[in-house]
Amino acid sequence: MKEVVNKMDLEEFGFLKLSIPPDTDIKSEIERLRKEKNVVILAHFYQSGDIQDIADHVGDSLALAQAAESTTADIILFSGVHFMAETAKILNPDKKVLLPDLKAGCSLAESCDPAQFRKFVEAHPDHTVISYINTTAEIKALTDIICTSSNALHIINSIPADEKIIFAPDRNLGNYLKSQTGRDMLVWDGACHVHEEFSLEKILEIKEMHPDAKIIAHPECERPLLLVADHIGSTSSLLNFTKKDPGKKYIVATEAGILHQMRKFNSDKLFIPAPPKDSTCACNDCNFMKLNSMEKIYNALRYEMPELTMDSMLIEKSLKPIKRMLEISAKFGL
Repeated sequence: MKEVVNKMDLEEFGFLKLSIPPDTDIKSEIERLRKEKNVVILAHFYQSGDIQDIADHVGDSLALAQAAESTTADIILFSGVHFMAETAKILNPDKKVLLPDLKAGCSLAESCDPAQFRKFVEAHPDHTVISYINTTAEIKALTDIICTSSNALHIINSIPADEKIIFAPDRNLGNYLKSQTGRDMLVWDGACHVHEEFSLEKILEIKEMHPDAKIIAHPECERPLLLVADHIGSTSSLLNFTKKDPGKKYIVATEAGILHQMRKFNSDKLFIPAPPKDSTCACNDCNFMKLNSMEKIYNALRYEMPELTMDSMLIEKSLKPIKRMLEISAKFGL
């Protein structure tokens, strides 16, 4: 008997809470359903390794937005968090976008309330608004240009030097960009719970045990950590650095999911996840990113739910700043 989907359960849990027969080859079934339904699977670097391995595209937010824009698939399954699936929907309003767990949110996106941000923007009408892609569609609709950590410097430098800038929502990334560009920037006071939780003290203890290890950090980390880093960059930048750098050991200060790709490309190198402040855990995971699973992906493909839907007016308003980001990125070959 075919299992009936209870939409109330979907609303309560955020995913299809359906049992899967124990003899199911989930990986093979995902492959079958993907081909049968013409689905593209997009996965962020912060997903678990098994999900990264079955995805059509694995990357950071910029690469995945570019993949979403260019796809010819009928269905996009986004294994990431809510704002990423929203971006895919904004770029593909006529396609079905699936998010395996609707409760896969983002602490950084939640740190910027749309009503408060609207007042902030209206209070500074002479500022160009640049928002990090880690925001809700409502924030994107109030923004002039979206950016990611991969292209933020290029986007800021593409704006005339005399223009004032509002940057939202990450204060650490915003202040880092401000220090690098010297621009007149007002920075929203938001943060990512993962990148703010790294312990500089514990990282320096690891450095003492491995003096030849290089500290590499995402610019969403706090300034004291960035000051001791050997390389600062987006997730893709950190990955590329480890590919090209002659070193053999790295202390990695970003979400631990990226280590899967680093180890795949550099089997002879040691990657040490930077530990958080208040935990005995040796790594720092994003709880939202890790809500997705192979089982949830299988059920999402099987039943084509949960589907992410958006208001058409909101899609229209939030598309323009995303398109500007993609155009500037293409101009610089990013």
